[in-house]
Amino acid sequence: CLLFLPFLGGVHLFDWDEINFAEAAREMLVTKDYLRVQIDYQPFWEKPPLFLWFQALSMHIFGATEYAARFPNAICGIFTLIILFLIGKRYFDRDFAWFWVLAYCGSILPHLYFKSGIIDPWFNLFIFLGIYFILLTVHSRNFEENFGSLPSFYPNRLIIAGAFIGLAILTKGPVAYLIICLILGVNWIFERFKFFITIPQFLLFTFSALFVTSIWFGVEIAKNGTWFTEEFITYQYRLFSTPDAGHKGFFGYHFVVLLIGCFPASIFALAAFKKTQLTDNQNLLKRFMLISFWVVLILFSIVQSKIVHYSSLCYYPLTFLAALTLWRIKKGEYQISNALRISLLVLGLLIGLIVCIVPFLGQNIELLKPLFASDKFALANLDAVVDWTGLEAIAGLVLIAVVLISNSLFRQNKITKASSVLFLGTALFIQVTLIFFINNIEAYSQRAAIEFYEELEGQEVYVATVGFKSYAHLFYTKKQKGGDERQHDLNWLMRGKDLDRDAYFVTKIHRIERLEKEKNLVRIGDKNGFVFYRREKD
Repeated sequence: CLLFLPFLGGVHLFDWDEINFAEAAREMLVTKDYLRVQIDYQPFWEKPPLFLWFQALSMHIFGATEYAARFPNAICGIFTLIILFLIGKRYFDRDFAWFWVLAYCGSILPHLYFKSGIIDPWFNLFIFLGIYFILLTVHSRNFEENFGSLPSFYPNRLIIAGAFIGLAILTKGPVAYLIICLILGVNWIFERFKFFITIPQFLLFTFSALFVTSIWFGVEIAKNGTWFTEEFITYQYRLFSTPDAGHKGFFGYHFVVLLIGCFPASIFALAAFKKTQLTDNQNLLKRFMLISFWVVLILFSIVQSKIVHYSSLCYYPLTFLAALTLWRIKKGEYQISNALRISLLVLGLLIGLIVCIVPFLGQNIELLKPLFASDKFALANLDAVVDWTGLEAIAGLVLIAVVLISNSLFRQNKITKASSVLFLGTALFIQVTLIFFINNIEAYSQRAAIEFYEELEGQEVYVATVGFKSYAHLFYTKKQKGGDERQHDLNWLMRGKDLDRDAYFVTKIHRIERLEKEKNLVRIGDKNGFVFYRREKD
């Protein structure tokens, strides 16, 4: 609770994903239609509704605020750490359980995502639990020794596994089923084409997943026909086959994201890929963690769209491997190498130094402007008035101190103390960085536009963005349902007849040509790269 609940509402939601999901949840509350996902009161087939139901419930309690939009993931973070502890203790022991918890909550992106309003934390947790319950359905020969006297196959646990995958599908889509099938397929190859679970058992698992997904897909089809579902599936295919919204990247994009974004767990995980002496059940868990890691990493390296959180399911196996390394070091089975300590030191100091330098650059913004000379919008973003005091460097100094102290403790072979300092210190670094930096970053990137939208909150006006995609104008004007049915036609808003409300338009400074040519529009201002226009109603 201390890690994830504070400061959730301290900054505006970020375009696109955070605002996208929050707006869909807000519109559910407005329309009282919790079955069909909508954006701007139009059908939105990119995502299923489960996470949006969580957000809608949160908004019902806290109001349509940033805190409410991020609250479900904070709850997910609390559940995740408890679950990791229980699973780690069951398969290994209490020390391993604590190492796994520390590695997850004390690594940058795994921690940060529980303070966001994006779908992935719940999606990943459901898939992880699906994998876990699949493992519980079939056990190795020494199961009784490790877990007690129980039969080797549990159909009820396989049903639970399918139910969790069904929940994952309801959270983000059928990619959840694809991932679990790929994991089982790779394991089938690893087992030399022997089935880990039989075909009838797999069909039972699949039926369970389909039954859970029918909570939404089945009811939606029964009520509204197949159109919405067909559009949803078509979008999912397009997302895999083409770059979405310009999110291109090189093949190794997610390798870099995981190495840097999952610091410091990523450094320890590298040492756990080699073969280790474990019990059969521990090896089984490790094998599935490794398979999960490589399946997700390779799958989303192949996918054309490259977005940071696409590889976030890797956080579970990656932190598991980090915990395994630390556990083996404490047991004396593995000596922490100089290469590991140096890698930890170099990457940690580099991240810390970068964070220390950012406030200096913020106070001397003119040094950055030549780098953005060819990007008119980014150059204008830098004109934002942001109060950099220099105290923000404290965050970087925290990480530098943490890395140096933990490195010294590792050299003294004080593994538990060193791990606690490193991971809890990194968690503190994340909190301090968010407090000092996130508002300043938002001031450059989007605040000018959002403040403009907030001024229009509650007014019966039309607001549209031109030349860029955004959901912020919908959420921050608190748009209500109603108005002319032609309002989604940009041409009608700019030049059509019988405009029944004032219309406002927001564009970016390098894309003003279209709006400058419109005789019905009046330019009413600009700020930090955003330009604002108005057309008065007829």
